[in-house]
Amino acid sequence: MSEVHSLENIRNIGIIAHIDAGKTTTTERILFYTGRTYRLGNVDEGTTVTDWMLQEKERGITIMSAAVTCYWRHCQINIVDTPGHIDFTAEVQRSLRVLDGGIVVFDGTAGVEPQSETVWRQAQEFHVPLIAFVNKMDKLGASFPYAVGTIRERLKANPVPIQWPIGAESDFRGVVDLIEWRAVYWQDELGQVPEFGPVHVELEEEASAARDAMVEAVVETDDELMVRYLDDEEISGADLRWALRKAVVSGKVQPVLCGSSLRNKGVQLLLDAVVDFLPSPLDVPPITGWNPKKERTEERPADADAPLAALIFKIATDPYAGRLAYFRIYSGTMTRGSVYLNSGKAIRERVTKLLRMFADRREEVDELRAGDIGATVGLKNTVTGDTLSAMHAPIVLEPIHFPEPVISVAVEPKTVADQDHLVEALARLAEEDPTFRVQVDEGTGQTLLWGMGELHLEILVDRMLREFRVEANVGRPRVAYKETVTTTGRAEVVFDRPLAGKPQFARVVLEVSPTGPGESSGFINQLRPQDLAAPFIESVRAGALESLDSGVVAGYPMVGVSIRLVDATADVLLSTEVAFKAAASQALHQAVEAATPVLLEPTMDVEVVVPEGFVGEVLGDLNSRDADIRLMEPRAGGSQVVRAFVKLARMFGYATELRSLTQGRGTFTMEFHHYDPVDSRQLDAIVYGYGA
Repeated sequence: MSEVHSLENIRNIGIIAHIDAGKTTTTERILFYTGRTYRLGNVDEGTTVTDWMLQEKERGITIMSAAVTCYWRHCQINIVDTPGHIDFTAEVQRSLRVLDGGIVVFDGTAGVEPQSETVWRQAQEFHVPLIAFVNKMDKLGASFPYAVGTIRERLKANPVPIQWPIGAESDFRGVVDLIEWRAVYWQDELGQVPEFGPVHVELEEEASAARDAMVEAVVETDDELMVRYLDDEEISGADLRWALRKAVVSGKVQPVLCGSSLRNKGVQLLLDAVVDFLPSPLDVPPITGWNPKKERTEERPADADAPLAALIFKIATDPYAGRLAYFRIYSGTMTRGSVYLNSGKAIRERVTKLLRMFADRREEVDELRAGDIGATVGLKNTVTGDTLSAMHAPIVLEPIHFPEPVISVAVEPKTVADQDHLVEALARLAEEDPTFRVQVDEGTGQTLLWGMGELHLEILVDRMLREFRVEANVGRPRVAYKETVTTTGRAEVVFDRPLAGKPQFARVVLEVSPTGPGESSGFINQLRPQDLAAPFIESVRAGALESLDSGVVAGYPMVGVSIRLVDATADVLLSTEVAFKAAASQALHQAVEAATPVLLEPTMDVEVVVPEGFVGEVLGDLNSRDADIRLMEPRAGGSQVVRAFVKLARMFGYATELRSLTQGRGTFTMEFHHYDPVDSRQLDAIVYGYGA
């Protein structure tokens, strides 16, 4: 099981998709056909390998990304099965960061859905080559051409079908392999033995047109093949595979396959495509990072003999092993018992155990090499995004960036004894999940938990109560409001009073103005060194930026504010850094008050899928929530899709309401889109504490 594979025979892939497209079922079939499991796991029965958490089994969804190693055609395939729900987007982001390729699963009836767009965009940002798998071809309303069309139109991608379905819906029996021009069928119930045969006459016209389109798309990516194609020379299957692999690795095209994971059709060919088309660690550019010792950017090649460079992409609490740190080794070899450098923090860490992961099970190994994904226990001071490197060759790889949370709930322990348990549980959960924040409200003394959505917080609170056995009262969700300025404002503050019995003096003039939408706040010093000493300028910077944590409208954090230090005066005898920091803090708040401050609230991009007969009720409910309806379109199977912008504060409890309106048949997804100014009618309610 733990045999060493050469780098060209390693594939680090993720399975990503919209919720309920069939990612976990596809992963289960891959594990079955590669011999890692001996029975087919089922999401509905809670018997899947990668959905091992109690909350995952109960809800039938993936919450935590799970790493699994399997083997196919002499290749080691490290798979990460990721969540589809937008609330757990951090799991997808950190997985994509360490993967070399990805399988994007689409529902054959729906094609591209909102979270499909999100994960596709994230994969493009990380330059991850992709192949597409149109799943659920046996489902009522499934259409392969429709699904491929949505990939082309909505994702602005270049999908190239390399298969064509034989039959559809309940008649789906197999696929035409367009590269080798043969029919592939699965007759036995477990689909273990594919049967190959000639392409039937009734399929020839449709499949032949699809093959011609595929050949054209592939030869366009290679000049030599293009010349042969224009000379009417027959292009062999081997040549097509070679050219297609190059095009996939460079991101020019995305091969599209189809099947039905639940019915055990098409998964072996998907594994073949992973081996044939997705990159090995040698096919991707060497990782780059910052050498803190030499203060320069350096590369680390995918080579087991090079100095170690490994990125920690996930921390998890395991009930048996304790604190698990998942990592991807980009270069070098990690051995059990060795000491490595956490280069960003300049501290040593000893690797006491090395584990090759199989979801919640594990296999101990003596070493892991470049290209491997594994886990270790015992790292005390290392968190998500840290780099482990060789002691003699430090390097800091780019950390993983996560979105800001938009919703919070208040929790308080039921007894004094529960207080310590609560603090420990929240610290462990926050360490695992970078999008989960814990904050103590200074005004009320309440502990606030911040997350990406209602489901995210619900899962975290559930884990806190059941996994960590903390008895606590939980409040209702609250929105993460922000504040900003809309005009330019200036303020001059003279700080001239004693502190701790000693006279202090500082004069500061600050100017604030709005930055562009979505841009972060910043500080600009317009003074010359002879105007004000550097330590005083640094104190002004610190005082101003720290004051952004509490706005003047309702005390929420300020964003999108550009701060400029335009003038200042110091007294040789009386000025101190403390005085300048205090003056800057007061000047900032006064300048913000003069710059027409506004309160901002998160606006969500909502997509609702409902049966045709319930559209009226759903639209009426959305309009009552002041939704901005952007799109309505029919979908295969008699459903209607409604997309709208809705304020997050108006969406609390929507899941229950939608079930009630549609007799349990409607579904919706929601993700943060942008911040909008709060309506003046709602402002007083929010400021004085009786709003959402």
